[in-house]
Amino acid sequence: MTLYELKNFQIDQAIQLALKEDINYEDVTSNAIYTEDRLAEISLLAKGEGILAGLAVFKRVFQLLDDQVTFKDYKQEGDWVKDSDLVLEVQARVSTLLSGERVALNYLQRMSGIATNVARYVAKLDDDSISVVDTRKTTPNMRVFEKYAVKVGGGFNHRYNLSDGILIKDNHIDAAGSIKEAVAKVRDYTRYVKKIEVEVESLEGVQEALEAQADIIMLDNMAIDSIREAVKLIDKQAIIECSGNIDLSNVKDYQNLGIDYLSSGAMVYNAPVLDLSMKNLTYLKD
Repeated sequence: MTLYELKNFQIDQAIQLALKEDINYEDVTSNAIYTEDRLAEISLLAKGEGILAGLAVFKRVFQLLDDQVTFKDYKQEGDWVKDSDLVLEVQARVSTLLSGERVALNYLQRMSGIATNVARYVAKLDDDSISVVDTRKTTPNMRVFEKYAVKVGGGFNHRYNLSDGILIKDNHIDAAGSIKEAVAKVRDYTRYVKKIEVEVESLEGVQEALEAQADIIMLDNMAIDSIREAVKLIDKQAIIECSGNIDLSNVKDYQNLGIDYLSSGAMVYNAPVLDLSMKNLTYLKD
């Protein structure tokens, strides 16, 4: 099932807002130059190497502007592309092509850049027993797109938002007074319907989370030697996630530690875009 089929209402709303941001009331330059709104074709070309993610979103931008637009695909979602590769061709009225170009490219470049970066993390870690997951450190109003791109790149999604899962963090613990009290309050509020994850920063915190019967224990910003001790202490009594300042420079350090999940916000918010361009606009016969 595609991203658009899963969340079409949310995607359309976001794209329409992006188009309104880019086109206040008209595309002044295009309207001045292209007095005849004829049918034309333009090529989408890769200008760098990476994984394609977001082709359905790219296409949807043009479809919202013109329901007669057509596409000829040369590459598919998840394909690896290199410089000068032809990804697809778009046929539509000139006004549609020019007015939608920037918004469509912005989505596709950002999503493809994230997918490519996530793939680098997965490859660098090189441990199939560990799932690489994202965080909520996403661009405002871009979460649905960015989390989808993570999956295209071979990663997995952590909770989508605050309603989607329970994660007791340091400030929650401070507010409750202890890990034990925080877990008890959450368990009383939600009963049995959701798993409870607790963020800890020390072996003492690990022990308290175990005594509170947390389902998932997040080892946050812990040194590798401390993580090894924590894994022994947990001894499969809870799912183990590691997080905190994890990037490409150190992700391999977490290999073969016996943890279950590795979460990184940097692989999304630090991802460079994949350079793509729309070129070679030519008129077609109507």
